[in-house]
Amino acid sequence: MTDKNQNPDEEPKVNDKRRIDPETGEVRQPDATAGSEADASGPSAQEGAADEAAADDELTVDDILAAADDAAPEGEAPASNVREAELLSDLKRVNAEYANYRRRTEENREVEKQRTTGAVLDALLPVLDDLDRAEKHGDLEGDTAFAQISSKLRQSVERLGLVKFGTEGEAFDHNKHEAIFQQPSQDVETETIVDVVQTGYFVGDTLLRAAKVVVAVPAE
Repeated sequence: MTDKNQNPDEEPKVNDKRRIDPETGEVRQPDATAGSEADASGPSAQEGAADEAAADDELTVDDILAAADDAAPEGEAPASNVREAELLSDLKRVNAEYANYRRRTEENREVEKQRTTGAVLDALLPVLDDLDRAEKHGDLEGDTAFAQISSKLRQSVERLGLVKFGTEGEAFDHNKHEAIFQQPSQDVETETIVDVVQTGYFVGDTLLRAAKVVVAVPAE
């Protein structure tokens, strides 16, 4: 029985779906007929093709960052480079703050050390004054026990940074000398110390006590 809709003159079509051309042996390239075949295959085939395309187009974090860098306007640094620059700037700032903190801490520690040492040495100044007076009276001459004790005490305070000043013939300096008496003299051209009533002391660069002196001033 013959189908009424069939055209007897039309030849049947045969779709060769083989990927290798049997005549040339080369791989065939998909053409427009593939799309029509995909349409003819129904919704399930189209959904499968869509899923495969979505899997191929899935983006990773690196892909997104690379796309952001590529999308940066011309003349502007990529987002990743800007972030690295910000982090480097923060690191340099923290390092500078830490270096300043260490410097201030060391300075404060040194100041506190000198203050504590100065307080201890200040308590020993009356003893050193007594030794100076004993030396002027000749009580420290010879190898006596008193002279040895005096020598050891002076060496100990010198190791702690105590430096004495104020001697006869030294030029008067109002920054470290205290003049308790002035006398005119024809023998000096500038203010000069002629007698030391009380020795002055430094601890490092700190003035612990000014020297009390008698000063000769040029006569008019």
